[in-house]
Amino acid sequence: MSHNLQFYIDGAWVDPVVPNTLDVIDPSNEDAFAQISLGSKADVDKAVAAAKRAFNTYGFTSVEERLDILNRIIEVYKKRSKDLALAVSREMGAPRQMALDSQVGVGLAHLQKMAEVLKTFQFRHVKGSSLIVKEPIGVVGLITPWNWPLNQITCKVGPALAAGCTMVLKPSEIAPLDAIIFAEIIDEAGVPKGVFNLVNGDGPGVGQALSSHPDIDMMSFTGSTRAGILVAKAAADTVKRVHQELGGKSANILFPDVDLAKAVTKGVAGCFSNSGQSCNAPTRMFVPRDRHDEAAGYAKAAAEKFVVGPADGANTKLGPVVSQIQFDKIQDLIQSGIDEGATLVAGGPGRPAELNRGYYVRPTVFADVTHDMRIAREEIFGPVLAILPYDTVEQAVEQANDTVYGLASYIQAKDIQKARDVAARMRSGNVYINYPTWDAGLPFGGYKQSGNGREYAEYGLEDFLEIKGIAGYEAAE
Repeated sequence: MSHNLQFYIDGAWVDPVVPNTLDVIDPSNEDAFAQISLGSKADVDKAVAAAKRAFNTYGFTSVEERLDILNRIIEVYKKRSKDLALAVSREMGAPRQMALDSQVGVGLAHLQKMAEVLKTFQFRHVKGSSLIVKEPIGVVGLITPWNWPLNQITCKVGPALAAGCTMVLKPSEIAPLDAIIFAEIIDEAGVPKGVFNLVNGDGPGVGQALSSHPDIDMMSFTGSTRAGILVAKAAADTVKRVHQELGGKSANILFPDVDLAKAVTKGVAGCFSNSGQSCNAPTRMFVPRDRHDEAAGYAKAAAEKFVVGPADGANTKLGPVVSQIQFDKIQDLIQSGIDEGATLVAGGPGRPAELNRGYYVRPTVFADVTHDMRIAREEIFGPVLAILPYDTVEQAVEQANDTVYGLASYIQAKDIQKARDVAARMRSGNVYINYPTWDAGLPFGGYKQSGNGREYAEYGLEDFLEIKGIAGYEAAE
């Protein structure tokens, strides 16, 4: 790609103010295969100024104009889907077909859903003699992660465009190439200059500058809880809105009445999807104590069927995790599970025997996990499942909710009414009953330290809007 070392600012590809390069590492082999530029406050200032100028026009466009822009982006996105998939696969290790079907596919789904929502969304309504108006919040800063990069780019950029906002995107510096292609898509689709701007960089160099910038009206951040706190603190002095989608430690409660073999097998697959690098992964599996050993056996069998290998491997089911830092963190937590007395059912420390280069983690299952162990309380972000026995469903619900996180919960039960009753008690932004299919129209976001605000469909659009009341309007609509 010709734009790797540039930023997209004010409708043009520009060089950084201060040259500063970073290697992009292929986690399948640990080799540097590309370079990007890291931005600085000076680059952020240029991008924000462009977005601020563009808002004076774009913020007052019609719904029809914005819908046309979204539809043009969708068409170019489809055309570039294989380029996007290859970039994602190489930069963060997703198996090739999974990168195309899931990583790229979910981004397309978000854009299409936003176009659908925009067609009927009500931006104004009369209330008595007053008018209630929903208006774009202004210039927004977007910070996206490496694990589902296109998912997070599209579920922020889509609603921002639909709302009438202008924006500056800082993608993860670990997985930045798909975002560069996305900027090329924006350019080819003819999005007006300054509406979308891309500045690559790290948290201290670009994230901090965006979060604290006085001309940024809102920050939308997805990433770790630790980094989300830093964004919120940097944003506090300018009293801007901060939307956060952060970490998780999601519980999966298997009721006594379920088909245990099926529920455990699907639970393992859900936990290991994307090499365990999903913030809403069902990483804590609660099973009836009298069926604990049976569940552990099913989990072991399921885990051992996952083929670990390079992203371009023909049979690869699990690619590598994204980086040395992530690999080391996961290894530390696996070792802690052993040290704290959990039963290692499958996997364990180190790479699979046949792989000596690349950030590969053995698909790991722990049984006899207790609620106070690190593997039951800390977000691991790798293919590691903890099985916790429970005596009563009440106890399982209590332990499931006893966490600083609250992103998602999972419930498996034949008795749907019992599942609904427990769903009402889960302190999480999402509850998934009996492994439903993914829905781009469902609100996504967390309680507690999993963040605030919601993404996807009209719920994401609402977060990029201000509400204005015009009293005495006395107008018939």
